[in-house]
Amino acid sequence: MKLTLMVNGARHEVDVHPARRLLDVVREDLGLTGAKEGCGEGECGACTVLIEGKPVMSCLVPVCQVEDKALTTIEGLASSEGALSRLQAEFADHGGAQCGICTPGMILAAEAWLQAPGSAENMAEALAGNLCRCTGYTKIFEAVEAARKDGEA
Repeated sequence: MKLTLMVNGARHEVDVHPARRLLDVVREDLGLTGAKEGCGEGECGACTVLIEGKPVMSCLVPVCQVEDKALTTIEGLASSEGALSRLQAEFADHGGAQCGICTPGMILAAEAWLQAPGSAENMAEALAGNLCRCTGYTKIFEAVEAARKDGEA
C-alpha cells in the first residue's frame, strides 16, 4: 500500500504493508537509522520519534497511523547545514551520551518537553519512558537543563 509520510519536513511516499512498524519503515525504507530498536516492546524508549511534536515509541506504531502527520526523527533536529540543535550540542558538551543507544530517543523526548512546557511536571517525568544503562541520568539531566536555560536567554 502506498502511504505518504511527512518526515523531518520532507514528503516521502512508501509502498509498505500498513501494519508494518514505523521503526522499521523509518530505518529500512527511509534510511534514517537514528531511532534504535532496544526492546521492541515499548519499554526502553530507544526508538522514540516525535509525531506531531509528541514522543512515541516507534516500535509500537503501525506506519499507517502516521500518514500525513508530522514525524520528526533525531536526524531532523540538526539544521540543513548539519549544525546540531541546542539540545544535541548540550548533550555533547555535558557528556550526556555514552554508548549512544538511548541518546536519540532521550533527546527527542527532552525536545518534546522543552517545546511544550507543562506537558510533564518535571524533566524526570518527561524522560521516564527512556531508559539509559550507562550514564546514571545525571549528565543527561544536566544537558537538558542547560538547553532549557539556553532557550530562555
